[in-house]
Amino acid sequence: MKILVVGGGGREHALVWKISQSPLVDKIYCAPGNGGISDLAECIPVKAMDIEGVVKFSKEKGIDMVMVAPDDPLAAGMVDALENEGIRAFGPRKNAAVIEGSKAFSKELMKKYNIPTAKYATFTNSTEAIEYLSNQNSYPIVVKADGLALGKGVVIAGSFEEARDAVNSMMNDKVFGEAGNCVVIEEFMKGPEVSVLAFTDGKTVVPMVSAQDHKRALDNDQGLNTGGMGAFSPSKIYTPELASICMKTIFKPTIDAMNAENRKFKGVLYFGLMLTDEGPKVLEYNARFGDPETQAVLPRLKTDLIEIFNAVIDEKLSEIKIEWMDKAAVCIILASGGYPQKYQTGYEISGLNEAAKLPDITVFHAGTKKENGKYYTAGGRVLGVTATGATADIAISKAYEAVKSISFEKMHYRRDIGRK
Repeated sequence: MKILVVGGGGREHALVWKISQSPLVDKIYCAPGNGGISDLAECIPVKAMDIEGVVKFSKEKGIDMVMVAPDDPLAAGMVDALENEGIRAFGPRKNAAVIEGSKAFSKELMKKYNIPTAKYATFTNSTEAIEYLSNQNSYPIVVKADGLALGKGVVIAGSFEEARDAVNSMMNDKVFGEAGNCVVIEEFMKGPEVSVLAFTDGKTVVPMVSAQDHKRALDNDQGLNTGGMGAFSPSKIYTPELASICMKTIFKPTIDAMNAENRKFKGVLYFGLMLTDEGPKVLEYNARFGDPETQAVLPRLKTDLIEIFNAVIDEKLSEIKIEWMDKAAVCIILASGGYPQKYQTGYEISGLNEAAKLPDITVFHAGTKKENGKYYTAGGRVLGVTATGATADIAISKAYEAVKSISFEKMHYRRDIGRK
């Protein structure tokens, strides 16, 4: 098969790496890809949001399957455009990707179908939102931009003033553009967070192994929210009992709800869960593989990923058995100094070969470019250093050992990944 993966981050590198292990595949393209991906796939100069360009390339090259990885092209209808031209595509269609594309939609869906989540209110007018906040006597409170904001459109406000400022910056200053035209204000839930990614063909739901990620930029969950500074799998708190409760109260009901709304969801559905005293509740849905959770989950997958993708597309997921390694995995993100705010790029990265030679280490590239055989930084999150081991502690120490080999100017990373 010829496969095209759409996207160019660490998640896409992990996907390309896993797809390259399939005996069903003889050629992989990636649009636009990155420095590390170029070692496994042919990177093409087509942007992830260029729906027309992706369709045109797929037809010209006779691509057998397109794997659409990022949220933006899914929400914009890339899968619809490909399928309408008779091209097999993995990922939800536009009317199903809205479960991530609009937080207001997903909250209303959960309310309508009794799927446990935080209490909330939705606003399209900043004055009304601020008035609502002024009547709340319990803080912290959560303010979310309705649309896609690169995982950064959520503010946990400790006071009325902070919440008011968040509403103003989203709705009036448009810091997230159109994504802030509507905001969701919800109660702050307490408890540990767990991420569960699940394959679904719209009928069957098969959860992957659990993971936890670290969102804050600094150690001990301090600093600004980021796209993710690291992840580990499995979660230490997600027991088989919890898994069965989630399947009954959240996973299956979500798929059934989407079907009832005539929005069949096929692809990967990501459940961001909060384990509260009242039981597990949904924090958020993503309509795709999470980043960096994918870099900690896929190294544990034993089953051929392309076989799974085929089963999802053909709605035959119940006919295959998906197997996982009984190991732990941890991914540490090496970021550009200053991320998630201002940072500089273009620094040469050294030590990648040394790190790759270490046992059970895979280095996924997130924001890199390759020129004349050398790799340079080209983004906020630069690399994801992933290690597997018999236990979480073994995987953590292997990963940090590998991190010591790698360096670039102003490199920043957390030193407590996997310690949650």
